[in-house]
Amino acid sequence: MGLMMVFGRVLFVMVMLEMVSNGNADQSKLYKVFDVTKYGAIPNSRPANTRAFSRAWSDACKWNGNSSVLVPAGNFMLGSITFAGPCKNPISFTLKGTLKAPSNLSVINKERWITFQHVTGLVVNGGGTFDGNGVSNWKYITPNSNPLPISVTFQFVKNAKINRITSLNSKNAHISLYGCDNVHFNKVRITAPGDSPNTDGIKMGHSKRIRISKTSIGTGDDCIAILSGSSKIHVSDVFCGPGHGISVGSLGKYKDEKDVVGLNVKNCTLKDTTNGLRIKTMASSTIITASGFNYENIFMNNVQNPIIIDQNYCPHLHCNQQASSHVQIKDITYKNIWGTSSTKLAVGLQCSSRFPCKNIVLNDINLVHNGPEGFASSFCSNVKGASYGRQTPAPCI
Repeated sequence: MGLMMVFGRVLFVMVMLEMVSNGNADQSKLYKVFDVTKYGAIPNSRPANTRAFSRAWSDACKWNGNSSVLVPAGNFMLGSITFAGPCKNPISFTLKGTLKAPSNLSVINKERWITFQHVTGLVVNGGGTFDGNGVSNWKYITPNSNPLPISVTFQFVKNAKINRITSLNSKNAHISLYGCDNVHFNKVRITAPGDSPNTDGIKMGHSKRIRISKTSIGTGDDCIAILSGSSKIHVSDVFCGPGHGISVGSLGKYKDEKDVVGLNVKNCTLKDTTNGLRIKTMASSTIITASGFNYENIFMNNVQNPIIIDQNYCPHLHCNQQASSHVQIKDITYKNIWGTSSTKLAVGLQCSSRFPCKNIVLNDINLVHNGPEGFASSFCSNVKGASYGRQTPAPCI
């Protein structure tokens, strides 16, 4: 029996060698792990490990098969770095430990901390943490301060999965996407104090087919921000709070902006946020469209502005309040939105006088307010649409 087993193993090795020599082996099965500690990365030390991470990524990216850059358990100080493609094959970034950004802004890129760029078939997973170390920088922010670095940026990334990772205390936004296609965030945890400045959870622009599911986001700004040029966005089973809600916009500030088309938000909870489902545009001459949005089965728990369209959005003191927004908002449905509003105005739809909102549908809305101001109310301006089913507060369309 022992001789038969040895003979079988020898035969298997001979067959595999023959397949490789004939070019018949499946290269995608030649999987290899590139451990950053083998390249000189040292956990729990002060010096940044940027060079070691760059070398590990470079070798993994060039590997003639599937590969993974492994960050084992431990705390690794890391300076600004770009993990650039294209790579020969699909590649994973497996983060089991914690990456920590420097507190000294002079040694980090002013715009981005960690960037994944021009990568197709990317997986980021492992249960680890991107620690932006924003606590050390937020207190120095003033109205005239330069923007701080975004923690994790995805630029021109396609067919990617980001699973089971945490983004902690980003200096600026936690996660940003630009020019991406088919990226799925699942079971991601994003956290920063409610008073931390500009710490958006996930923000995206000029990207399509982005999915966010089973994710918890608590920040000092928008939990999710959907900006110019985004399309086919799906958000489901997301918990948001604290933060500024799930926002489209702001739109209309820049001349080269593109339409935002196709947004589905389902089965989400918002708790103690300053806004719920918000669409915000600025009064300007930029002509674009925001259309095809569906919000369904959303629970509001003590939310200040549960349903809000604000086409006179003014984030600073120098807006032209006499101008009208040229952003056309249309084909928006709110279905089965329920819970509590922390302010009397539970539904506020303030649209453009130049381009009134079209086909806005309220279907089964049940938002209550029991504060000293009285029962919940709604307000509409320049809105065309309809309401169906149960309506609390009384609908204004």
